[in-house]
Amino acid sequence: MKIDQSVIDLIKHLRDGRKSLKKIAVDLGLSENTVRTRVNQLKQEGILDIAGVISPEALPGHRLVMVGVKLSTMNLVDKGEEFSRLKGVVSVSVVTGRFDLILVVMLKEGFGLLEFYTDEVAGLQDVQSVETFVVYKSYNLKVPYIL
Repeated sequence: MKIDQSVIDLIKHLRDGRKSLKKIAVDLGLSENTVRTRVNQLKQEGILDIAGVISPEALPGHRLVMVGVKLSTMNLVDKGEEFSRLKGVVSVSVVTGRFDLILVVMLKEGFGLLEFYTDEVAGLQDVQSVETFVVYKSYNLKVPYIL
């Protein structure tokens, strides 16, 4: 699907996940059917997800960490996909700089850093090193609840 200004405007309206498609259609001057079709197409193509997100700091016993991963392989895309399937991983990005991947990981009581590294990361090949950044306070960061 071509992402033009009308699609971007539609996505902006979807920030309020409870806003009806009918109201969005009126606001954008489109038919409700057009809005529904575009939203469905965006979802089918993997461009858009509509989900509730939370502030990790609001959940007792939960903590968010960011993990920089240095790999001993240049197969970054496949390794990124592998990491994305690990328990607790909210997102994975292939990046430039001293790390190859940056992970956002949600932890909770009973599934902390030790369990993440020993039960999840230890099973992967080609991990040269990791560096953990504990998020003490974040601004404008909301994530899906995945644990």
